[in-house]
Amino acid sequence: MKYKVDSRKVKKGDIFVALKEANGDGHKFIDDAIKNGASKIICEHGLYSVDTLVVKDTHEYLVNILKDEYGSILSNLKIIGVTGTNGKTTTCFCLHNMLNELGYKCGYIGTIGFYIKDKINNLNNTTPDILEIYEMLLKCYEEKCIYVVMEVSSHALVKKRVDKINFDYGIFTNLTVDHLDYHKTMENYALAKQKLFKNVTKKSIINVDSDYKDYFLINENSITYGFNKSDYNISNIILNSNESIFDLTYNDETTTFKTNLLGKYNIYNLVCCIILLKEIGIKNDIIKQLVLNVTPPKGRMEIINYNDSKIIVDYAHTPDAVENILKSVKEFNKGKIYTIIGCGGNRDKTKRSKMANIACSLSDYSIFTTDNPRNEKPENIIKDMIQKLDTNNYEIIINRESAIEKGIQKLQKNDILLVLGKGHEDYQIINDKKIHFDDKEVIEKYIRR
Repeated sequence: MKYKVDSRKVKKGDIFVALKEANGDGHKFIDDAIKNGASKIICEHGLYSVDTLVVKDTHEYLVNILKDEYGSILSNLKIIGVTGTNGKTTTCFCLHNMLNELGYKCGYIGTIGFYIKDKINNLNNTTPDILEIYEMLLKCYEEKCIYVVMEVSSHALVKKRVDKINFDYGIFTNLTVDHLDYHKTMENYALAKQKLFKNVTKKSIINVDSDYKDYFLINENSITYGFNKSDYNISNIILNSNESIFDLTYNDETTTFKTNLLGKYNIYNLVCCIILLKEIGIKNDIIKQLVLNVTPPKGRMEIINYNDSKIIVDYAHTPDAVENILKSVKEFNKGKIYTIIGCGGNRDKTKRSKMANIACSLSDYSIFTTDNPRNEKPENIIKDMIQKLDTNNYEIIINRESAIEKGIQKLQKNDILLVLGKGHEDYQIINDKKIHFDDKEVIEKYIRR
């Protein structure tokens, strides 16, 4: 693509667009872009040694020019957008795998990277900037994809990273407390995510069990799902340590599904996939087999068997997600539950004490440790976590590897250790540095001893 917003990626003949973003002003890097070979500059002020176009808003200009130049090409792709506090990654990745299994070549853009069948690269954000999105969508088109499933974050919607991208289908998973450091109120958070459904051209798939459902039931073509009265009604769930079983009723026809994915919240995620597959004409018997065989993405309810116990690695990093996974585990657990958890630095502080309270109330024992402390002191983060606790079934181990080792040492027959918060991440952010750290790697190192 000839347009660039990162001066370091500019090559001879490229057009550099100087965006004003929260993490920096592209106008500061125009000279670097010219040195690297930019033939034209799109900016909001200034005059430069190469062809220069001054516009009122460079982001709006880029959105419009990308739509004009590539919109007709990308209209050949069927794009599925998934938004919600929890469940985006599992829903998208399972759907991506199911569609590819059916022979419908499908790309995936989201938290765990960019995939076309197999992984192509990691991404810096759940939803990248609009130029990166177009580059990936064009790659999907060139690789003859039929579908693209994309996680769409609230930040991306507010920052207009998906402006003028039409989604054939939109899926709303849930809305719970998160990102209030950015959105300030739950209403603002809901309204941010609502933006996705204003760009849906075919069907919106909406969770009616959410308290915030009315923000998303804005289209006549909405399909609802949940345990409450809905188009697709979930019932008769059975959870155990090896599988989940549930009934799904649509148009008075009930189908029983089995899956290796564990927990009630994963049933929600799978129902989104089932609805989408039915919408594109896939028969029930085929869907049942896909649901039976599907595997979770890395770091989502990822189970490691250890002697007669289990260790579960999961990305749960919100109060709702932590509560969901602990309640799911309690449904089938025969022994004790140990939970290792921390909270990220420079992020929503309102959820810290809630997460600690949930961990202690639903676990036999918790170990509080670091997550990504960033520019905060880990001790201060944990102090926020424990400030409202009136129980003593926890300890503090700042070093995450030591915390994991201690958790493993506690395991006896039929016990479960939950290592929460980082999931697929293979790093710790300490101050401004990314240091390699992978929960699963650490666990496997200790259980191989």
